[in-house]
Amino acid sequence: IRTQTPSHTFPQIIPQLIGETEAWLRERNIKPTGAPFMRYHVINMEADKNMDVEIGFPVANAVSGDGRVSAGVFPAGRYGSLIYTDVTKGIEGNSVLIGWAKNQGIEWDAWDAENGHAFASRVEFFLDGPDDDPDPTTWRTEVAIMIAD
Repeated sequence: IRTQTPSHTFPQIIPQLIGETEAWLRERNIKPTGAPFMRYHVINMEADKNMDVEIGFPVANAVSGDGRVSAGVFPAGRYGSLIYTDVTKGIEGNSVLIGWAKNQGIEWDAWDAENGHAFASRVEFFLDGPDDDPDPTTWRTEVAIMIAD
């Protein structure tokens, strides 16, 4: 499910859309093949600006959408990634990855867009969650950003 949301409502949108997507898959007897993900198409952390994000699950085969839910693929290419622990450490985890790339002279496949900073592919995979442990400080998230060729 792709949506636009202001950064201040973003934390509430994530579990809502994960639940909605899970229910949609369950109704169609489609089993996810991995952890839920969040793809950032455009990031803008200013309170009055919308971020363009997508919440989904990987599945074995392409599925037909219904207007609200649509199928997609991650672009092929090289990605820089890391795994951070503690759901509240997302900004820090992303900052570490971005800083690492800068120190290595690596550029992301990204550009300035009218409504923020756009990415060819920037994804967070929620490797753990409340079903694994009720303590969000133990949850692991992988962040991966496509590297420019």
